Amino acid sequence: MSVSARCAAVASLAALLAAAAPLAAAELLVGNKSADTLWRLSLEDGRRLGEIATGDGPHEVVVNGDGRRAVVTNYGAATAGNSLTVVDMATATVRTVALGEQGRPHGVRFLPGGQRVVVTTEAARTLVLVDLAAGRVERAVPMGDGRGHMVALSADGRAAFVTKIDSGTLSRVDLERGRKTLEAAAGAGAEGVAVHPRTGEVWVSNREAGTVTVHDPDTLAIRATVPSPGFPIRVVFTDDGRRALVTNARAATLSVVDAKTRRVERSVALARDGAEYRDTLLGRAALPIGVVADPDGRRAYVAISGGDEIAVVDLDAGTVTARWPTGREPDALAIAPGRD
Repeated sequence: MSVSARCAAVASLAALLAAAAPLAAAELLVGNKSADTLWRLSLEDGRRLGEIATGDGPHEVVVNGDGRRAVVTNYGAATAGNSLTVVDMATATVRTVALGEQGRPHGVRFLPGGQRVVVTTEAARTLVLVDLAAGRVERAVPMGDGRGHMVALSADGRAAFVTKIDSGTLSRVDLERGRKTLEAAAGAGAEGVAVHPRTGEVWVSNREAGTVTVHDPDTLAIRATVPSPGFPIRVVFTDDGRRALVTNARAATLSVVDAKTRRVERSVALARDGAEYRDTLLGRAALPIGVVADPDGRRAYVAISGGDEIAVVDLDAGTVTARWPTGREPDALAIAPGRD
């Protein structure tokens, strides 16, 4: 057999093996704050596929684009945390990246390329850029007065948007120059933040104000205000950008918002009738916090922190179709896409 023929045969065999290899299905990742664990749940039926130990108080989780790596912020409990847990999704192995003086890490997002993340640190009042491969803080951007809580990124990864609960503001950070360039009013208790995947507008959920504000990404001027009563604490978009999903923690509802008209399509009740919830920061309550949209755009998954469960929501019908058990005090959610 000629060299070229052998090469063709090897290539053909490799293609057949790749086609036959099983694909890793997409998973729901759940950070359980009081259990210090990350659960991996099947998106088909909510069965637990694995459990991974994190640092103290895992508050947020993010997955890179190819689904091979997840990062958890270890916020801490009585003592401030100052580390990230980095998970290899293929092997379920973990390593810890220390942040040094950058304490109380919270919001986190992957930068383009999937090798670095940006993280808010409430104790240090900075936005840090972390090189995961090197395992070190690359840069710390001072955020000024107020604790930066959640963070979102522009589509090109050049700008970060940070909310501050105590000052009710939204900040814009130029990541290339490494400095905050703008800070503007959003609403009382500004917390959740998301960037629309098509328009680039920045949406902020203002928990004390009971509103969602829509901001110009360049000037941070408010373009619209959407009512979402009941302590709106998180906002995310469906992948197609058609809907914004807002969890209202005190009302125990999910607002489904038409992103184009900026009108609430429906409010989905999330609490179970007659359920006995445990004590939370809002009293004995269901306390929905984290929310993520399924890639198909038809379902959403909501962390019911006071009930140790995930509520699976049919967005078209506006109903809860399933409830999946979690560890203690679920909050952070992310979807890990399928891997080949």
